[in-house]
Amino acid sequence: MSDARLQKLSIDTIRTLAMDSVQQAGAGHPGTAMALAPLAYTLYRNVMRHNPVNPDWPNRDRFVLSAGHACILQYATLHLSGYNLSLEELKRFRQWESRTPGHPEHFLTEGIETTTGPLGQGFANGVGFAIADRFLAERYNRPHHDLLDRHVYAICSDGDMMEGVTMEAASIAGHLGLGQLVYFYDDNHITIDGTTSLSYTTEDKGKRFEAHGWHVQQVDDSEDIQEIETAIRAAQEEAERPSLVIVRSHIAFGAPKAIDTSKSHGSPLGADEVAAAKKALGWDPDAQFLVPPEVMEHMAGDIREQGMAAEDEWNRALDRWSTAFPGLREEWDADRIGKPRPGWVDALPEFAPGDDMATRGAGKKVMQALKPYTPTMIGGAADLVESTYTEFEGAGLFSATHAGRNVAFGIREHAMGSIVNGISLTQGMLKPYGSTFLIFSDYMRPAVRLSALGRLQSVWVWTHDSVGLGEDGPTHQPVEHHMALRAIPNLWYVRPADANETSMAWRIALEREGGPVALALSRQKVPTLDRTEVEPAAGALRGAYTLWQSGEGLPDVVLIATGSEVWVALDAARTMDANVRVVSMPCWELFAEQPQDYRDEVIPRDVRARLSVEAGISQGWKEWVGDAGDSVAIDRFGASAPGGEVLEKLGFTAENIAARAAALLERVA
Repeated sequence: MSDARLQKLSIDTIRTLAMDSVQQAGAGHPGTAMALAPLAYTLYRNVMRHNPVNPDWPNRDRFVLSAGHACILQYATLHLSGYNLSLEELKRFRQWESRTPGHPEHFLTEGIETTTGPLGQGFANGVGFAIADRFLAERYNRPHHDLLDRHVYAICSDGDMMEGVTMEAASIAGHLGLGQLVYFYDDNHITIDGTTSLSYTTEDKGKRFEAHGWHVQQVDDSEDIQEIETAIRAAQEEAERPSLVIVRSHIAFGAPKAIDTSKSHGSPLGADEVAAAKKALGWDPDAQFLVPPEVMEHMAGDIREQGMAAEDEWNRALDRWSTAFPGLREEWDADRIGKPRPGWVDALPEFAPGDDMATRGAGKKVMQALKPYTPTMIGGAADLVESTYTEFEGAGLFSATHAGRNVAFGIREHAMGSIVNGISLTQGMLKPYGSTFLIFSDYMRPAVRLSALGRLQSVWVWTHDSVGLGEDGPTHQPVEHHMALRAIPNLWYVRPADANETSMAWRIALEREGGPVALALSRQKVPTLDRTEVEPAAGALRGAYTLWQSGEGLPDVVLIATGSEVWVALDAARTMDANVRVVSMPCWELFAEQPQDYRDEVIPRDVRARLSVEAGISQGWKEWVGDAGDSVAIDRFGASAPGGEVLEKLGFTAENIAARAAALLERVA
């Protein structure tokens, strides 16, 4: 069979597998897969350095399907390329516990680099990949020893291009000159509701990206493999700017009636149209999930051989580099363990009582102490370093010319979150972080949710965490945010009470392996508790602990507080004529993972008088205070006034808390 016929047969196999998988599932997005089969074939067969036998080798090129709804395109291509994704899994597309879910999930399927689906997230994740690669290349590469020199390829849809997060990420990518990025915009003129003429015609997409500092090319025919490959090679040569290739395609290419229709975007074509499309492509209309053996040999056979050869060549380069730079090799090995250097726990600062300190200020001191133990931990703030105190002092700024540890994300909270997630998915990088005011976690929520879904190692540092921030008023004062973030499964939300608990909060963040950790830190100063009078801050490592109790045995009433309200609850408890226990509960999720015996020890079931104290909404506290309990909370928006006055007006005083606790005790006695 001629090369041209074999190429066409391979491309059409991707198309027919996509049609069959979606049709059998009764749901999915076949049209984009049919349109972009030539692009996927070109990337996986002819362009990318990747090894299906070892999908995670360090210098592989990386592919992101930002248009995650078109995942059947990637699944079919992964199968044909020889990855560990069987034909049976394609037949189980979108089914319970299959490895072919409705959108790509990186921890589930080999060859999937990041979890995508919410549009724009993959675009920004890829920017994070490139930032991480730039940092690691500067750390390891030496003259005549380019250990890391890979590209990041991504496919983006009209939906991706319309999302705000994409423009945020495109802007910073252009500013940083991330030439490793080679992105493809699938310009098919179709969205779910109809043609793009409904909502997306006035702007010149290419010129917009050029304005962001991107190198832009146009491919007029998505079926022209030679034109696609020529554009890719030109993009690879452009080292100073990220590249966008605009590919004019026709959704559901090959389907006689469905081509160029919005129906083919998000629905099965129907049995008759699938048969008609196969007939038009020269296939048996009755054959399903047909993979010609010559296609598997042409794709999986060749790709595996090429991939193993590329990895072997890189391993030889690694050996030469290791011989020339043995010290760097030790650093490389230590970085890839994914943990801070030994001794970091002992380096965590301890704070003496007496000095009032905002927990954001304590966090700054903790970060400086951690700096020598976390050489590949990078991150930054959304133009708020002066307020969040989240930088590694003296560690340099990440720019187009130098890969420092401090990333100036600008006022781009959404992209910052998604970029941090991309960094966290890069081997050798340790716990990247993004920071802003807690109120602006709203702008980051899609990325934060995906960090939890994807079990990522991202760290979120949010300061100004209550109405105690003061004069900026209710637009900037979070009240519902504690609960909104606790509602995200697999996100640990840590709100430390004082400087020493802040050290423990950072320890929690660095030790957790199964997902992201968020730190909520105060703007206002809080007392550094005297640990000779209360329990050690290490109790925070269990999520909650008995901080202080006025008497022995079972308490009469339990005050459960978090963050900057703990010291007020403690002051209130000390004034009460009862056996009062104060529990500091910096992290609900971590406490919930403790054995039941420990939880009952800290919050005894037999004590019905339980009062929560937190400067946020009361919703959710019934889990810990029970039906008989009560909450000192803020079930309204805040107000513009000095922070201490706002807290006082809203009831966060020792006098009010003591009175509420006494009333509760009398009611449930």
